[in-house]
Amino acid sequence: MSAPTATDRPGEPGYRYVYLWHWPIRAMHWAAAISIAVLVVTGFYIGRPYFAPAPAPTSDSFMMGTMRFLHFAAAGVLVATAIIRVYWLFAGNRYERFSALFPITSGSDFRNLLRVARKYALMRWESGPHYVGHNPLQQVAYTAIYGVVLLEVLTGFALYGMADPDGFFYRVLGWEALFLGGLPVVRFIHHALTWVILIFVPIHIYLALRADVTERGGTISSIVSGGRWVKDDVHYEDT
Repeated sequence: MSAPTATDRPGEPGYRYVYLWHWPIRAMHWAAAISIAVLVVTGFYIGRPYFAPAPAPTSDSFMMGTMRFLHFAAAGVLVATAIIRVYWLFAGNRYERFSALFPITSGSDFRNLLRVARKYALMRWESGPHYVGHNPLQQVAYTAIYGVVLLEVLTGFALYGMADPDGFFYRVLGWEALFLGGLPVVRFIHHALTWVILIFVPIHIYLALRADVTERGGTISSIVSGGRWVKDDVHYEDT
């Protein structure tokens, strides 16, 4: 596995380029983003929220069948991206591995978590600590959202399995309805977790754009190119 590399930033001395994300990680990110968008749109249709008009009876079964197919196909893509991400927790570089994603492995991490949280709360973007990869607050947020997505997948496939009591998903996940108090509870949790994801997404996009504008390091483009620019005169905790 190649190590992160550093070069001078063209036209701007004092910067270096750090390679962060290998192409499978970047591809996983965009595949997951597209699959989540499809899951949300089709999921709201399947759930029939009160603000959506019901289709005509003659087209209902065809449209619902199409939406269900797209929903479960997108769920399969999301699960595939998760499998790839788990593999790269062990095979990736220092910014992709388990230790760089899951938070609070030492007392200094906890102190830096509080310092980063204060920086975000007070909007003091230039204050430390600085990280090339994920800072402790991002680690907590991403670990939490991975947990939310895991629960979303488990409840979703449990609902899928209810349509076939003799099938694989019912045998493996049918216990969820009994454990949680019934199928309506499973459906409610699945729907509520969707809103948690929908709240997270715009915050994630805004903070990434904000970092790109204030730090000028290519935070947004790094998920396409794989790397970002960092200043030589700034101390980064994870380098």
